[in-house]
Amino acid sequence: MTDPVQGDPKSLDAGVDPKAMAGLTLMRRLVTSLLVVMILGFLLLIGLLVTRFPTMNAPIGFDLPENIALPAGTTAQNFTRGVGWVAIVTTDNEILIFDSATGALRQTLEIE
Repeated sequence: MTDPVQGDPKSLDAGVDPKAMAGLTLMRRLVTSLLVVMILGFLLLIGLLVTRFPTMNAPIGFDLPENIALPAGTTAQNFTRGVGWVAIVTTDNEILIFDSATGALRQTLEIE
């Protein structure tokens, strides 16, 4: 008689119930299918992140409020709104704070 550990691999299956083997085969196929679905989902998620987020070099698209006129020679880089005010960051490292109702310049801050 051969040792089952070192002997014929088919001898290991000799005492196993065929229904149990069918269940293990089904389990193996389910786990493999789950692995494939998870890999595809991960790739889809990465693809959506790459295509949906804009690139860092994309120009900032925004429209300034119509009643606000920037001083001559300044270019807006970004802006934010608050209650009663609008702050505009310029390319000259300044923050200009305007009144949102009248468009009058309230304050100028230098960024160091």
